[in-house]
Amino acid sequence: MANLSALLEDSVEKYADRTAIVFGDTRLTYAQVDGAANQVANLLVERGIEPGDKVALSCPNLPYFTIVYYGILKAGATVVPLNVLLKPREVAYHLADSNAKAYFAFEGTPDLPIGDSAWEGFQATDTCSEFFLIRMDAKWPEPLSPPEYFAPLVAKQPPTFETVERDDDDTAVILYTSGTTGQPKGAELRHRNMRDNALSGQDLFGADADHPDTYLSVLPLFHSFGQTVIQNGAFAFGGTVVMLPRFEAKPALDLMLREKVTFFAGVPTMYWGLLAALDDSIDVKTLAANLRVAVSGGAALPAAIHKEFKDRFGVTILEGYGLSETSPVASFSVYGQEPRVGSIGRPIPGVEMKLIQSDWSDVDDDPDAVGEIAIKGHNVMKGYYGRPEATEDAIKDGWFRSGDLAKKDQDGFYFIVDRSKDMIIRGGFNVYPREIEEVLMEHPAVSLVAVIGVPHESHGEEIKAVVVKNKDHDDVSEADLAAWAKEQLAAYKYPRIVQFVDELPMTSTGKILKRELS
Repeated sequence: MANLSALLEDSVEKYADRTAIVFGDTRLTYAQVDGAANQVANLLVERGIEPGDKVALSCPNLPYFTIVYYGILKAGATVVPLNVLLKPREVAYHLADSNAKAYFAFEGTPDLPIGDSAWEGFQATDTCSEFFLIRMDAKWPEPLSPPEYFAPLVAKQPPTFETVERDDDDTAVILYTSGTTGQPKGAELRHRNMRDNALSGQDLFGADADHPDTYLSVLPLFHSFGQTVIQNGAFAFGGTVVMLPRFEAKPALDLMLREKVTFFAGVPTMYWGLLAALDDSIDVKTLAANLRVAVSGGAALPAAIHKEFKDRFGVTILEGYGLSETSPVASFSVYGQEPRVGSIGRPIPGVEMKLIQSDWSDVDDDPDAVGEIAIKGHNVMKGYYGRPEATEDAIKDGWFRSGDLAKKDQDGFYFIVDRSKDMIIRGGFNVYPREIEEVLMEHPAVSLVAVIGVPHESHGEEIKAVVVKNKDHDDVSEADLAAWAKEQLAAYKYPRIVQFVDELPMTSTGKILKRELS
């Protein structure tokens, strides 16, 4: 069946009693998840949702996310997952831009009132007609006034549903890009884009339904990495998803031990957090014995973290690369093969990559040549929803231009140099922050660093390093670190400005928000 929900339904057919989701003390089998998703599909059809309609979802890593996600797909509709940090005006923008007709939102917490923002944003949108508020306590009575509660509505629905057939090229999911350049755009991903990307776990990580993995879900499921590699990747091979709504290192380590986690996926800052949280109270030996696969994406992984994780866990982190527009995985280091530290690997099966110049022409086949990554294959989106001009700018003859600068070695391994927009031009020289960050991470006083360009009267831009210091290095000053960097780097590269901070601003997916630094 072309419908992406077949990932769930095929596993139900084969492994109905297997545990699909673990959340706290709650354990749901595949049959239970499927029945609950069928109830969501029935509710949507009852409310007039038709195949191809867009349905938005704001929910952290809770079983509700997966249940509603597959319920929307079963109804033949398109899932529009939204970042749970969006404010009301941003919610309204996404609902209007995607033409969403229905919206499911989790209530949130006092610190993060997702439901309040969702309801306010929904009320400001004319095109969206249905709103369902998901409460953690399913026993709440139906409200006398809007919004409507999710639990009593789905409880009335039968747990059986005949899934709506979809075409391979119909849109399954619209994932909104982070909007670092202008307003966020919705990447339209086909059923086949998402399905084939999830199934690539067999080639990339040795996924095997007869020996299913237990995945720790700390990456936000509304984001492409967690959605495909963890949720859909697990369901494709009858695995178990252990959910943690918000990444915190110690609870993550405790869950990894308790649930015997075999597959961990995270962004570099998460690995940094895990390593920092290891102490005598953690049974690292058992953790390491359970862990089969560790993968990283979202940003380049510093070599120092690579080495320390291998030393402590005995597992080599496999780096991958992709974007919302590529479902997301485009390249990966292959499980069982020795990766090249700092490399994002080679294109996954069925995908091609090359380096291009700004005019789309190919970059010379030279290991030192830097070019923009272009991607072609089963993972490339249909286009940006409702934006034909932006689609035309991004895709040419099936090739998608990524905006990321890279080099390629003689064996076809790609190495990210930087985002093209992050590149610093100092005195006419191109400076790649990633290279400087790698060097600074080698200093014992540096725990985490972000390098940015700041305006300069004569050089155009000056290089600045914003640093989180390791404990027990109070004796190292900002001037000391700048002097040390001067010894390690060419004169045009080293940061003249160093600033110590307690923490760096990050996105909900753990990426450092350089645009908030100055």
